[in-house]
Amino acid sequence: MPGPLSDVTILEFQGLGPAPFAVMCLADMGARVIRITRPGAAGNAIIGRHREDFPLNLKDKADHALALDLARRADILVEGFRPGKMEGLGLGPDHCLAVNPGLVYGRMTGWGQTGPMAHLAGHDLNYLGLTGLLSLMGTPGQSPTPPLNLVSDYGGGGMYLALGLLGALLEARGFGKGKVVDAAMVHCTSHLGTLFHGLAAQGKWVPERGANFLDGGAPFYRVYETSDGRFMAVGAIEPQFWRNVLHVLDLPAAMLERQDDRTEWPRQSAELAALFATRSQADWVSKFEGVDACVTPVLTLAEASRHPQMRPFFHNVDGVQLPRPAPRFTR
Repeated sequence: MPGPLSDVTILEFQGLGPAPFAVMCLADMGARVIRITRPGAAGNAIIGRHREDFPLNLKDKADHALALDLARRADILVEGFRPGKMEGLGLGPDHCLAVNPGLVYGRMTGWGQTGPMAHLAGHDLNYLGLTGLLSLMGTPGQSPTPPLNLVSDYGGGGMYLALGLLGALLEARGFGKGKVVDAAMVHCTSHLGTLFHGLAAQGKWVPERGANFLDGGAPFYRVYETSDGRFMAVGAIEPQFWRNVLHVLDLPAAMLERQDDRTEWPRQSAELAALFATRSQADWVSKFEGVDACVTPVLTLAEASRHPQMRPFFHNVDGVQLPRPAPRFTR
């Protein structure tokens, strides 16, 4: 079945990180991607899949004219350079929208187009740190834990850019007018953390790590080590699931009545930790099999691709197991 974006053409200016990830997501949905690369430059073959590469020297007059002509024929343009770079090349929004008024012009930055830090470099950890959200992640008494580069780069960056591009494309096709989609990672990541801003404002989230119901502070939402050094993830937030956990662990049902009592959490967490440490991960998987308790093993990447629930979501690409394009589309 053709992808839902099979009639969309994207002009991408080669870059790093979240902008290529956003384009990958759209390419996985069938969009045609023409990527302007620097002569001799190599990109990430996994994130940079489904591209038609055009090596151009954008300071050369003929190559610049070709790039502008490609923008004229595209539905979407994506760039992830520092503020002012595209304007300096004569390929900023004003230049490109002048030749293609219906163009959706996507921009990805870390700090935004303006502000005292807009001209500075950064990476996921820097953006996440400035949002305040990194301070909430990790073990109490230790440094905040980097959540790979999934939050600001790909969640608050690439996915927000992809969403914005599709929203603007709908408008452009309906009214014939393009617009600029400005995805700043510190902005989009902050939006991603809206729930926690709200909970903190309501006094329902304390700044200390490991003291809240979603950061490992609660016995019903944390990771426990097993006897073989593996781990089990317990996410039994709702009372009915926590009841089932207590039943499998042969713990008093009275613990359910004190589920929301924060003063009880350290003692209960220690009790569950001691119990999980008595059996191997495989044993616990067996005991919780088929039980509606929100308890699952913590797998390695290789194990995940082989798990019977996960296996359909992976496929072999040149000898490597990779996630299939997501989401799925069916009639």
